[in-house]
Amino acid sequence: MIKKLKKKFIILATVSMFVLMTVLILVMNLVNYRTVVVESDKVLNILKETSERMDGGFPPDGPRKDGEERDWDEKDWDDDMRGQGGMFGLSPEAQYEARFFEAEISVDGQVVRLDTSRIIAVDSDDAEEYIQKALGSSKEKGFIGDFRFVKTDSGDSGGMKIIFLDCGRRLAAFHRFMLISILIGVAGCIIVFLVFLFAAGRIIRPIAESYEKQKRFITDAGHEIKTPLTIIAANVDLLKEDIGENESIDDIADQTERLSELTKDLVFLSKMEEPDRQLVKVDFPVSDLVSETAASFAAVAQAQKKEYQINAQPSLTMNGAPDEIRRLTSILIENAMKYSPEGGSVKVDLEMQKKNIVLSVFNTTFEPMAQQDLSRLFERFYRTDASRNSETGGHGIGLSIAKAITENHGGKITASTSGGSDFCITAVLPQ
Repeated sequence: MIKKLKKKFIILATVSMFVLMTVLILVMNLVNYRTVVVESDKVLNILKETSERMDGGFPPDGPRKDGEERDWDEKDWDDDMRGQGGMFGLSPEAQYEARFFEAEISVDGQVVRLDTSRIIAVDSDDAEEYIQKALGSSKEKGFIGDFRFVKTDSGDSGGMKIIFLDCGRRLAAFHRFMLISILIGVAGCIIVFLVFLFAAGRIIRPIAESYEKQKRFITDAGHEIKTPLTIIAANVDLLKEDIGENESIDDIADQTERLSELTKDLVFLSKMEEPDRQLVKVDFPVSDLVSETAASFAAVAQAQKKEYQINAQPSLTMNGAPDEIRRLTSILIENAMKYSPEGGSVKVDLEMQKKNIVLSVFNTTFEPMAQQDLSRLFERFYRTDASRNSETGGHGIGLSIAKAITENHGGKITASTSGGSDFCITAVLPQ
């Protein structure tokens, strides 16, 4: 149990760290990518406004030389670009720093003008390829490779103008950041896993010590209680011989026997849960064992007017402890008998599924089983209805023993209900 708890703790801590790192990395990269897109669109907006103002031509590179005449008002241009820089959050020099090319497309989809003077890495053939991909896209703006494009009207001609901005450096920086963040996240998860791997023992040590003390107390108390119970039982027998049949003496005898059985079950369960316990396994005919054990309950079922079915696939064998598998079968059938109403139904199934032996015990119930009860049925002393303790007998520890037997054989036991007044416990045991 402690090993499983330690394993679950390490897995939970590592998975939690992994989820946290994944969310952080995802958010950071989404924000980073969004920044690339927003900044690129800002530059494209500036280029679009610039292109429209210059009637298809961009302002000359560099400052105006002395005496040079231009067909645009430099002062008005500088004032507008400062305003746009403030509006878009970029420097007024952004349009000069950008690497881009533009194309004007006619109404029939032909390229009537192509300007690649502001970029060296793209020639006319490459530009034509980018243009066709942009025309084939239904989006007004988007990415084609390392280029961000935007479509805009081409004035009175009714055509279209497409501007392609080179975002290679921005995207390369984004990809580097993404790779580094992923590597840091993976390294962080590995470090956290190693830390918890070495620290888990110390963290759960108080739980382990408490659990060991509890098991030691149960074992020691069980052995100590055996002696007075034996003496009480012997004295009760003597009283019966001297006094004869007496209701009070019979009650003492019944409760003494019940307490003795509970003590044996607690000691047995404590031994079953010892981590260093070596289970002696042999090959045995499990079909015969389950059939014989189930058949012993036929008289009980008949007396309680219950429909009782035994469906055991013949000639099945398994490697395990026969006495413990017999006890497992008895516990499951006895539990089904106790918690099925008079005139109800109990069914025992044994079959081979893949490489596992599957033992299922089904029974109808007094009332529908709540889903929240299923996960707690295998806890010690847990009952779905405490008011029936005196009616059904038992100690509420049988299914805990069944679980311990199943897990000691490397199997798994589960409880299920179809939502009606029925209940089924299934033990899957490796062959």
